Amino acid sequence: MTPPPASDLLAWYDRHRRELPWRGLQGQLDPYRVWLSEVMLQQTTVAAVGPRYARFLARFPDVGALARAGWDEVAEEWAGLGYYARARNLHAGAKALASRNCFPDTVEGLREIPGIGPYTAAAVAAIAFGVPVVPTDGNVERVAARVHAEAAPLPGAKRKLDALAQRWMEQEAARARPGDFAQALFDLGATICTPRRPACALCPWREGCAARLQGIQEELPRKAPKPARPVRHGVHFLVEDPAGRMLVRRRPERGLLGGMLEVPGTPWRDKVWTRAEALDLAPLPALRWAALPGEARHGFTHFELRMTLLRAAFPGEPPEGCAWMEPAAARAAMPTVMRRLLSLRSP
Repeated sequence: MTPPPASDLLAWYDRHRRELPWRGLQGQLDPYRVWLSEVMLQQTTVAAVGPRYARFLARFPDVGALARAGWDEVAEEWAGLGYYARARNLHAGAKALASRNCFPDTVEGLREIPGIGPYTAAAVAAIAFGVPVVPTDGNVERVAARVHAEAAPLPGAKRKLDALAQRWMEQEAARARPGDFAQALFDLGATICTPRRPACALCPWREGCAARLQGIQEELPRKAPKPARPVRHGVHFLVEDPAGRMLVRRRPERGLLGGMLEVPGTPWRDKVWTRAEALDLAPLPALRWAALPGEARHGFTHFELRMTLLRAAFPGEPPEGCAWMEPAAARAAMPTVMRRLLSLRSP
């Protein structure tokens, strides 16, 4: 099937492009800012990223500033955005870039930086450096599935959809403006070719869309059934001193929420914890622990977490690996899952 005209999409983009804080004129974009925006936008909405992007840039305005920062600072600034491995990869990548003293301007060069995968490398290369490549995210996959009426379900169809999208860049109009073309695809998927009820009447590619011609646009892309997410359980320990400070600790560097602050607790496991089992793992097991009512829940990608909270007072020095912290400061530096847990805390 002949690819839809890139010129039509670009003409539409020139009229209707979203005004976003990380956008600028092609050829005048800072690759660091493009990279940061792409990392933040993974698994997070544009509305949520906007103010956090500006705040992050104010604290870490360039690669060097981010590379020089300690992980505690980066984790604090990322708190609440979720998917914290992104922040770790961003920090590691900044250190690698600072040591090189330059930003690679090819997909292959970008892939050599720790934490930069195929999509991010393509996005930075296209938007910041004008490399003629299509960054294939979920929006672009959806557009490709509909334009070409590709019925194979995701995630198995990812390679085929990417190959179809790359063909669009073979057109002269797209190759002349690869960064704008990539962002036009993002905007098309986000505002017109939406997951539900796509606005086909407003689409610049409607005449060449095979799914629309067949009347199956709302059925695509198809997705393979997802298995039910398993449930894991945890018990956490809220310890407070006479000054109202709470006990916190930092999670191990590697693994889920690596390096983030937490309320000390048990590991998260499939089986419900008994009180006796949980107290064996308390930071101060001999304290008088009171169970707070309720249960906090949080959905991770591969499992659902259910947590309960035990509370106790302690006037002494914090145990090894823990520290006292003001509750407001602790909450601000903690990931969303811990904030949900602390919502069980009575006033």
